[in-house]
Amino acid sequence: MQIDDERESSYVEDRRGGGGGYGRAGGVGIGGIAVALIASYFLGIDPGTLLGLVETVQNGASQHATQSGARGIDPAADHERGRVSEMKKILAKTEDTWGELFARNNAQYQPPTLVLFRGSTPTACGSGQSAMGPFYCPGDQKVYLDLGFFDEMARRFHAGGDFARAYVIAHEIGHHVQKQIGVTRKTEELRGRLSAAQYNRVSVRVELQADCFAGVWAHHANRRRPFIQAGDVEAALTAANAIGDDALQRSAGRAVVPDSFTHGSSAQRQRWFSTGFETGSVKACDTFAAQSL
Repeated sequence: MQIDDERESSYVEDRRGGGGGYGRAGGVGIGGIAVALIASYFLGIDPGTLLGLVETVQNGASQHATQSGARGIDPAADHERGRVSEMKKILAKTEDTWGELFARNNAQYQPPTLVLFRGSTPTACGSGQSAMGPFYCPGDQKVYLDLGFFDEMARRFHAGGDFARAYVIAHEIGHHVQKQIGVTRKTEELRGRLSAAQYNRVSVRVELQADCFAGVWAHHANRRRPFIQAGDVEAALTAANAIGDDALQRSAGRAVVPDSFTHGSSAQRQRWFSTGFETGSVKACDTFAAQSL
């Protein structure tokens, strides 16, 4: 992915604070929260269920603060600055692309804000925690992200690479698009009228549509200003394959239970991202009308 000379979005709120690195989150080592982090995001546990319920365990261990002077540039801090710049550029590309697509339909796209944080942060949906992974809060129309998530994603699921990270952000922006076009409101109205299994099936269609919207973004952003390089799309598809509900259940040593799916199978996630990327059509992303996912 080549975005070195791209502009950076100004719709970013950095709440990471001063000292401390991404080796810890809210007092809990990243290794200790890895299972909760990956499961909550990729298995699609509703952030509304987890918000306010994730308990931060304080063990009193000190964090390693970045120091200047004789020690020179801290590699971890330098890495973090690069990641933040990358996120801002990806976000800017979503603003430009969705802004143009909305304008074609005589509508105005309202960009969401990307919030970077460590440990925990207040949101309109409750208390956001690093252990939840990236999530979109429709209440304040913000995407919440701890950059340490991407390191964990690469280590545990071998789903690394800059375009894999772009795919994750574009998926969350897809939820913001759903909010703006009314999908979120309609699906939330169903929550109280359906059983858990029935709502899971609705959730799968919501998530697969966000995957498709991520593909639509990549299609149009690359046509507008080419940035996708050889192997990038394959990296996104590899990530989608690794994070399907069925793949995650198998990797956890559990039986595959389709009724418990909330994001879709590996094959479904790959298929819908590919649909969006190949067609560039928002209409082709109507997962709710699809007879087969």
